[in-house]
Amino acid sequence: MKISDTKKLAAITAAFFITVTAFSGCSESANSSQTTSSISQATKSDIDASIAAEDIDVGYDEESSVGIRFADGSAAIDGEGATSEGETVTISQAGTYILSGTATNGRIIVSADKTAEIKLIFNGVDITCADNAPLLVSKAKKVYIVLEDGTENVLTDSASYSLGEDDSNTDGAIFSKADLTINGSGTLTVNANYKHGIVSKDDLVITDGNINVTSASTAMEGKDSVKISGGTFNISAGTNGIKSTNTETSDKGFISVTGGSFTVVANNDAFEAETVLSIEGGSFNITTGGGSANASMKSDGTPNSDWQNNMGNGGGGPNGMGRPDDNGNGMGGDPPAMPTADDTGLTIETAANTTTDSDSTDTSDNTSTSAKALKAGSEVNISGGEIKIDSADDSVHSNGNIVITGGNISVASGDNGMHADGNLTISDGTVDITKSYEGIEGSIVTIDGGTISVVASDDGINCAGGSDTGSTDRMGTDQFSSQGGVELNINGGTVTIDADGDGLDSNGNFTMAGGTVYVCGPTNGGNGALDYNGTATVTGGTLIACGAVGMEEGFGDNSTQYSVLHDLGSTVSANEKLTITDSDGKEILSFTPTKAWQSVVFTSADLKEGETYTITAGSQSETVTIDGIVTSNSTGMSFGRGHGGGRGF
Repeated sequence: MKISDTKKLAAITAAFFITVTAFSGCSESANSSQTTSSISQATKSDIDASIAAEDIDVGYDEESSVGIRFADGSAAIDGEGATSEGETVTISQAGTYILSGTATNGRIIVSADKTAEIKLIFNGVDITCADNAPLLVSKAKKVYIVLEDGTENVLTDSASYSLGEDDSNTDGAIFSKADLTINGSGTLTVNANYKHGIVSKDDLVITDGNINVTSASTAMEGKDSVKISGGTFNISAGTNGIKSTNTETSDKGFISVTGGSFTVVANNDAFEAETVLSIEGGSFNITTGGGSANASMKSDGTPNSDWQNNMGNGGGGPNGMGRPDDNGNGMGGDPPAMPTADDTGLTIETAANTTTDSDSTDTSDNTSTSAKALKAGSEVNISGGEIKIDSADDSVHSNGNIVITGGNISVASGDNGMHADGNLTISDGTVDITKSYEGIEGSIVTIDGGTISVVASDDGINCAGGSDTGSTDRMGTDQFSSQGGVELNINGGTVTIDADGDGLDSNGNFTMAGGTVYVCGPTNGGNGALDYNGTATVTGGTLIACGAVGMEEGFGDNSTQYSVLHDLGSTVSANEKLTITDSDGKEILSFTPTKAWQSVVFTSADLKEGETYTITAGSQSETVTIDGIVTSNSTGMSFGRGHGGGRGF
């Protein structure tokens, strides 16, 4: 999505000059206001996501346990280790406590020795507290909440707390200053009207249970870590769904999910880890920020004019392609026509973007917010699970790297389908991006396997250096400046791209060594099915990329596999089958683009030098004879060649 220096030189050499007004298809900001923050380099191998046997164990000795029953404005205690005052119970000794009954204005306070381990058996308990946390763990080594099978348990707070000096930071209906584990097959409902639902200032571990959380702010938080291996979760969060917040060391601040069923509706981020977000299994149905249909709207449901005005060259303004609408189409109108030789001078104008993505939970009109689905500071690592996302902001986002080795991921995004400030690697699994601004984005994008499908109103795959830039009320404009250390590598898998901008776009090099790639789009001459600033090298695999005439590019002469860049005599209508056959009439390649096109790039191990091939699409049929590693009749900006090997630009 840019005009590189080499392309400018090529244009001058060809003796025509063009003026390009800033628009999404052809320019990048030369004076980007983005700053790349310093982030932890933690990876999945740096964290301890193991779950101890006692976190799973739900057994207890009822005879040695202490019974606590709430009723009639008081709490009856049967045993030692706890005291009561009205409906407030204070537990001061290690042991097992069985809680039941209803308190209309009660509390459970755990204040024991720092070495004490305490097990709370929720056996049909319903506690409402008018001015504080219904469950406060102020001191203990570890607390277990066991949800007794077949029971319904409810904790409810109010919209305001009356806090003293000892509990001034209490901000959750369940608030623990110690490690907290929840297990058992019963049901826990948390109504958090003040701020957060379930909070542990250390580790939060959940291995089972039916857990329903409705919160004014974050639903579940473990400062040092959140580990989930099972359970059914229904979360409705005023800000974030599940988060871990420790920024002090690289082995803390992570979220690990190995199982469970999650339905998360969050105004801001659904899963947010300061370091690593690891998903190995489970099923997920996630909606953030009102979903992808809310991409151009403020959190209060009013049109976001600031978002439109601050989009810069990334789209959304009068000259941009815009964020996608409900049908995945750009919202900023048609891009300008490709400049002609009648234009004079070579001018690249850009609009400065001065907004940032602060990921604040403040949803006021003047504060940038984040409404991402899966988000991490250093790495998002997905190796399994069934994941369905409808997000107003990026669906999968990392300030560091994204690693996908398995799972089935389906996303509809009001911004990017997947964005990594660093490297994005896919080696297996299924990625289906049904709606996005840019589909897959990172500094170095490597595809070694898997099945990937992308629908994008801008670039399908975009490789560029820098961080994701935000704009007012959630949306990032995703503008990157051209720089070194940027690569697109396709070594395997099946990739299908439907893009209104560039299909495959690298601000650096593009290398293809294997896999099968289909590219549909763009339909305007300001973008290309392939677009790169460095070199494009093919040594293996199969690719068919169809797009408009004007900015088309092919592979370079440094390739070892034959390729063709060919412009037909006229535009081919959408849904007309394209076939490439050899001189014996054998079909070598075929593809049915869903958009109109005129230029095609194709490569296959079956292509041979000296062989004549027939390109048939609709009513058109043209022949091409392979006369070198790159064969082209194109007169577009690339002059029929790629950047590599000295023959192209």
